[in-house]
Amino acid sequence: MSVKERARLGILSKVEADELTLVQAAGLLGVSYRQVRRLRQRYREHGDAGLVHGLRGRPSNRGGDRALREAAIGLYREHYSDFGPTLACEYLAAGHQLVVDDQTLRRWLQSAGLWRRCRKAPQHRRRRQRKGCFGELVQIDGSHHDWFEGRGAGGTCVLMVMIDDATSWTYAQLFAGETTQAAMVMLRHWALAHGLPRRLYPDRHSIYRVNTPNADEIAARTGQRPPTQFGRAMAELGVKITCAKSPQAKGRVERMNGTLQDRLIKALRVEDIGNIAAANVYLQTTFLTQLNARFAVAPADATDVHMTVDEGQLVAALCAREDRVVSKDQCVMWDSCVLQLQSSVNLAGKRVEVRRLLDGQTQVLRDDALIAHHALAARPPQIVAEPTLCQRIAQHQKPWKPPTHHPWRGWGPSSAGPPG
Repeated sequence: MSVKERARLGILSKVEADELTLVQAAGLLGVSYRQVRRLRQRYREHGDAGLVHGLRGRPSNRGGDRALREAAIGLYREHYSDFGPTLACEYLAAGHQLVVDDQTLRRWLQSAGLWRRCRKAPQHRRRRQRKGCFGELVQIDGSHHDWFEGRGAGGTCVLMVMIDDATSWTYAQLFAGETTQAAMVMLRHWALAHGLPRRLYPDRHSIYRVNTPNADEIAARTGQRPPTQFGRAMAELGVKITCAKSPQAKGRVERMNGTLQDRLIKALRVEDIGNIAAANVYLQTTFLTQLNARFAVAPADATDVHMTVDEGQLVAALCAREDRVVSKDQCVMWDSCVLQLQSSVNLAGKRVEVRRLLDGQTQVLRDDALIAHHALAARPPQIVAEPTLCQRIAQHQKPWKPPTHHPWRGWGPSSAGPPG
């Protein structure tokens, strides 16, 4: 019996012993006079059991279908044993047409011993408010993980993630490593889909920030930190970069990384995908659409503040650039390759700009004009001019050394000078 039912038993036993009247019992129990008469009648007919709630020990009228519960638990145990209740509900509905509320499934799994409640630590920070407009601030980060769980030839790779701060709209793509080219490819896809964001918010990776020992000295002396290749490209496109000083500062993309390390890994497992190319196709065609439909929110301000850009500007800015001095044989070195320039003008000693585009194409420019070139397997041999007669004689002539008895050998610092 519950505490309430035990209190009723004590009061009604005194009523039956004529120690209390029904009016007094109604006041003590906090019920009406008619209700206390009903309770006394049930007590007289059934004894102590008459005061126990009639539904005690019976299944609830609002309880789920038993067959549905067994089916859900069976599918969860067979296919989704490491899925959370919320994610498992989505897969049960999509793959098995079995619709269950996530909290209902959570209770079923807890009662079956398949799920344990995880208490979250108390929040000790106040989260920064979202930006107001779409495109005002975009966070970017790379998540290193075994995304394929050892399947196929994927191996350990990095998932580059971009997320809009105002809407949580997410774009992601897998790469072999977190490189400058990967960051540029990500920004190109985002710019072609939405436009250029006003500000990027990455971490202090060397892709976005020069971390050499003398960089701080240069910044203190000139007031400007030397840019990376990515930083130079963003300056040309008008995108500001602010590097976060801690992972907590860019918490939105860090939390999305955690979500993807749970949901994407399991989605790739269900689809039996084991390589980067197939995973990227699945990301663009299916997963990101479902992810944004699930987690993206409406911005506080409906204004889209992305900057418009054409593809030509992106091609010119999103590339690796280096200055090179042309050698006498009209060649320049670039990325361990020898580039032979095909120019009618002698460019020996002149400075040219070499670019490596995102598609792998190499360009050589002089005053913004393209110079035709081709790659060589090795640098061409140097042309050595024939030595002159004097040079040949000098090569075979031995240097003259004075003999030991020569007067000049006797002269030294301690002497008064050469003999006269």
